Amino acid sequence: MAPVPRRRSAPHAEGEAESPAKRERPLAAAGDDIGAAELGRRIAESLKRLRSERRLSLDQLASTSGVSRAALSQIEGARTNPTLAVVWKIAVGLNVPFQALLGGEEGTKTRVLRSGASPALRSPDGRVESRLLSPAGSDQRADVYELRFAPKGVLQSEAHAAGTTETLVVLTGSLRVTVADESHDLAPGDSIFFHADVRHTYESRSSHEARCIDLVAYASRAP
Repeated sequence: MAPVPRRRSAPHAEGEAESPAKRERPLAAAGDDIGAAELGRRIAESLKRLRSERRLSLDQLASTSGVSRAALSQIEGARTNPTLAVVWKIAVGLNVPFQALLGGEEGTKTRVLRSGASPALRSPDGRVESRLLSPAGSDQRADVYELRFAPKGVLQSEAHAAGTTETLVVLTGSLRVTVADESHDLAPGDSIFFHADVRHTYESRSSHEARCIDLVAYASRAP
C-alpha cells in the first residue's frame, strides 16, 4: 500500500505564511510507478483469491461493496490501481480486514517493516495518503496506518464492517473528524476513538501537511 519516498521539508508552524503554489501542492509521490504497480498486483491477487474462497461472482461483490462490476474486473486483472476509498469498499464487501487485500505472508514471527517498504494508497486528487505500518497479511485483529493530508485534503470513508473501531492520534497539523453527524477538531497530541461502522470523514484544517496514526481494530477475523 516499495517506493522510495521523496525528502520532505520540515513542516511550517501554524499560521506561517506559505505561497499559494506550496499550499496547493499534493503529497510527494516519488517512485509511485513502481510502488503502485506492485501494490496493484498484490491487490489483484488477493481480490481474486478472496472472491474465489467466498464463491462470489463479480456481480455479487459489486452488490455488497458498491464498486461496479467493471471496476472490480479491472482491479482483479491488475489493469488499474484502486484508490484508498475503493479498497475500503471492497474489503467491506468481502467482510475482511483492509490489510487482507494488500497481500503478504501470514505468520506470528517477529517482522520489521522498513520505512518506504509499504507503498501508499492515495485519494484520487493525491491530497491524502495512507500507508500500512503493520505487516500486510499478518494474523492480527488490528491494523496501524500512517495518514498524511496535504492542505485541503479530505478523506471520506464509508461505514466499515460492524464492530470496527478506530483510534486516531494527530501528530502534526490539525484535523477535523466527522463521525456520522458529529464533528471534532483535533490538534497535535489529540486523539479520538470512535465506532467506524458508520460513515466518517477526515478533513485537514492546516496550511501545511497534517499527519496522524490510525489504529483500526476489528470485531473478529473473517473466516
